[in-house]
Amino acid sequence: MKKNIIIALAIFASIYINAQTPSTDSVKTVNEVVTEDNVEWGWLNPLRGDKSPAAGKLWGDRTKNEPAGFLVKFNKGFSSPPHIHNITYRGVVIKGLLHNDDEQAEKQWLPAGSYWQQPAGEAHITAADSQENMAFLDIQEGPYLVQPISEAFDNRERPINIDQSNMVWLNANDIKWIAGKSNVETAFLWGSHEKNQLRATLLKLPAGFSGKIKNLSPSFRAVVISGGITHQFSKKGVVNRLNAPSYFGAEKNATSIISAKKETVLYIRSNGEFKVK
Repeated sequence: MKKNIIIALAIFASIYINAQTPSTDSVKTVNEVVTEDNVEWGWLNPLRGDKSPAAGKLWGDRTKNEPAGFLVKFNKGFSSPPHIHNITYRGVVIKGLLHNDDEQAEKQWLPAGSYWQQPAGEAHITAADSQENMAFLDIQEGPYLVQPISEAFDNRERPINIDQSNMVWLNANDIKWIAGKSNVETAFLWGSHEKNQLRATLLKLPAGFSGKIKNLSPSFRAVVISGGITHQFSKKGVVNRLNAPSYFGAEKNATSIISAKKETVLYIRSNGEFKVK
């Protein structure tokens, strides 16, 4: 059984990883929290003003050459002109229905919990079809720019669109870094689970979860994709209610004390291992 799971994970990784995937993050994280009420909002493309989607900062600065995580809100009926980006980004749908593909492609509306990857240089459009539409975007380098399709290029990556119904979830019994929490599940998104390598996973906590996440890597960031948790860094520390789309970062060897009243999904980006117990 264990051998079959390893083979399945290897196949999954071979489909969704390529040579362009970042392997490390040199930015060390600190203990920090951004609640949904404290997100700093602006325009994703300031030159277009209110015709642009709104963008909310979680970490980093998308206008500089550094890793960054940010939220994007789209109005119902939004459809961008065909364009490219100078860098690759990865996204998870938080609310609504989003489409991201070639201009001629039939619409594939991705619901909340879905994942996509947009390669640098690839011409595409982005559209939204629900009353409220929001996504989380993750970049390893910046600045994040919108450029005309006349500047398109092939960086050898390929687009990825994974509907949430096609997500591959593994039970905690099959994962060495989840101790004693057999009802926790994880879905691998990108990167490598080799030692000290950058990776991103979805972590699904069941309703009634109570436990801890210990960060063992120099860089650890978590975004609440759905549901919500209570979070504190110590038993005497400040308790924060982190509903989607809140964020917390943790320094190396820091422990986050977490509970969830309802099923919750976290996007976790780490430069090495973490333990759930």
